[in-house]
Parts: sequence; structure tokens; C-alpha cells
Amino acid sequence: MSRSSSSTDVVALLEVGRIDKPHGVRGDVVVTLTTTETSRVDAGSVLLAGERQLLVEWSRPHQHRFVVHFDGVHGREGAEELAGLVLRAESLPDDDPEDLWVHRLIGSSVVETDGTERGVVEAVQDNPASDLLVLDSGALVPLRFLVGRDAEDRLVVEVPEGLFELLDGD
Repeated sequence: MSRSSSSTDVVALLEVGRIDKPHGVRGDVVVTLTTTETSRVDAGSVLLAGERQLLVEWSRPHQHRFVVHFDGVHGREGAEELAGLVLRAESLPDDDPEDLWVHRLIGSSVVETDGTERGVVEAVQDNPASDLLVLDSGALVPLRFLVGRDAEDRLVVEVPEGLFELLDGD
């Protein structure tokens, strides 16, 4: 989720984490990743926080998050300036096209296995049981019901009977 200096198109970036708070007095921060790619906080990684480009000097796991030190961030005051910022990065070059990425799901049409159109994905909502596809029709479809893409690049879902019943007015 490094950034090319010739492009300022933030839309092309993936959200990979968030800077939660300062950690200690040397400029370290606590980062929560929103990706499973822990390499995003490896030494040498470049992340974008707003308009600011940050170079990871070092990081270490800390409970379910990471303590990270960025080049040029000094003292608690410097770390406090970063608190609350969203971290973004470009897609990794070796990303598998079959992997599910939110930015690839949003805007996709959703159809059932029988071809019934159900709407367009507006968002993906985090949910402990299964992330939910939020459709423009108002429907919420658990991601676990996604079975693939069809020839027209639409998302195909196989849902239990009755999932769309309330929306259909049946």
C-alpha cells in the first residue's frame, strides 16, 4: 500500500495502517497495520501519511501492533505530530491478482450464481465473522459467500436463501 515522485495520485495508494500514538520519548510511534503484509513496516519501506513521505528506519512487533521509528522523526513532539495519520503505500509488485483487495472490490457489480444482479460494491465493512460487501442496493453480503468473478469481471456470490429477501420485498 515506495511512491513515485512523478505521481501524486493518492487514489492509487492502498491504506496499509494507522499511526496510533507516540511510544516513549525518542520519536517512536505505535502503528496498527490494516494489511497482513507486515513487510510494510520493514526497515527501508516508504509510506505516505497525508502529504508526508516517511522512511521506516526500524520496527519491532509490540503486542498486536508495531513500534516504528521513521527517519527524521525526533522526540515525543515529532511523534505526536504523526498520531492519528493513515499510512498508505503502492501495491506490491508481486501481489497475486487472485488476492482480495478492497480497492479491487469497490465499484464491482455483484451477481448471484444464477445471474441475478444485486448491485455495486460501495464499501467493504470490517466484521469479525466475515467482512461485508456493502452494496448500493443497501444489501450487506458476507465476503465468505464470494465464489469468484465471471467472464464480465463481476463478483459472483452464492448466498443462502433469503439473504436478499427483505430488499426484494418478498
